[in-house]
Amino acid sequence: MNNDIEISVRSPAAYALAGEALRLMQDHGVWPTPLNYELWLYVAGDPECPLAQEIHRLVAAGETITEDVSESLASKFIARMKLNDEVRDAGLKLTRELASITEVIVDAQKTQKTYSETLAGAKKSMSDVDTLALKGLIDSLTEATNTVLDHHTVLEGRLTESSREVNRLRKHLDQVRMEAMTDALTNLANRKSFDEALDAHCEGDDVTKPLTLAVIDIDHFKRFNDTWGHQTGDQVLRYVASVLARIGRPPRLAARYGGEEFGLLFPGETCDNVERLLNEARTEIASRVLKRRSTNEDLGTVTISAGVAQREYGEDSFDLLDRADKALYLSKNNGRNKVTVAEDINKTDSNAA
Repeated sequence: MNNDIEISVRSPAAYALAGEALRLMQDHGVWPTPLNYELWLYVAGDPECPLAQEIHRLVAAGETITEDVSESLASKFIARMKLNDEVRDAGLKLTRELASITEVIVDAQKTQKTYSETLAGAKKSMSDVDTLALKGLIDSLTEATNTVLDHHTVLEGRLTESSREVNRLRKHLDQVRMEAMTDALTNLANRKSFDEALDAHCEGDDVTKPLTLAVIDIDHFKRFNDTWGHQTGDQVLRYVASVLARIGRPPRLAARYGGEEFGLLFPGETCDNVERLLNEARTEIASRVLKRRSTNEDLGTVTISAGVAQREYGEDSFDLLDRADKALYLSKNNGRNKVTVAEDINKTDSNAA
C-alpha cells in the first residue's frame, strides 16, 4: 500500500476507510475476499489513483470484477506478492539454518562415537597395569562415560525424530514456494515467477547463449467472456495454457502473464525455432472446436496471436519485453491468429528505407 493508506489502516480512520471499501464492493457486486478488500481499500482511500481509475473504467464498460480480473489488477497495480516474498525469504533462511544445525548434530554424533571408542581402547590398554588406584579411576571414568552414552542414546533418538521433522518442513517450504510462484487457474508459472526468470536471464551480456521471448494473447477473449461467461472463459484459458505448457517444459518457462496473456522464455534457442513451435501451437489451438462443459454447446474455435523477440547484446528485460509486445500488436493489427517476429519487422523497415 502507499504510505497514506498504510497509515490510515493503522489509525482510527481505518473504520471509516474499511466501511467505504465494503460499501463500494457491495454497490458493484464484488465479493469481499481478502484480495478484493485490498484492492477496494485503494479505491476508497485514493479515488484518483491509477488502480481506482482502471476499476472505474472496467465498471463503466460493464465488466464484472471477478476473482480473475482482481488477480490481474493486483499483479499490475500493487505489489501484493510482497508478503509471499517475505515468507519465502524467511523460509529459505530457515531451511539454510536447519541444514546447518543438522550438519552440526551429525558432526557431534561422530565426535562422541570417536571419544567412546578411544576411551574403551584406553581402558583395555591399562587393564594389565597392577595399580588398584589407576584401575579404580578408569572404572569410574568408564561408568561416567556409560551414563553419558545412555543420555546421548536418548538424545540421538530425539534428534532423529527432529531430523525427520526438518525434512518434512523443508518439503513443505518447497511446496509453499512453488505455490507462491504458480498461477492457480492454469498451473503455469505466474507473473512474479516469469519476471524474476526474465530478469535473471538478462543480467549478463553473454550472446553465445541466445534467449528468445514470446508473448501470446488469446484473440477476442473479452468478447468471448461477454458471450459465454467467465467460467467458460476460464475453461478456454486452461485449454490454451495446456498447449503452451507442453512447449514450455524446462529449461523453457511458460507463464500466465496476466488476464488472457501468456509469456514464454526459451533460453538457448533462436527465433527461428521458437517461431516454428508457436505456429504449431497456434495451428493446434485453432483446429479444435471447443464445447461448453455445462451444456455441451459448441463454442467455436479459439485463436492466439504472438510476438517473438530474441535478446540483443546487453538488452535488458524491459526492452526485450517491449519489442516482443510490439510484435504481438502487429499480429493483432494484421488480422490476428499470427506469429510476428520482432527481427522480421526490423528487416522490413530496413528494406522499405
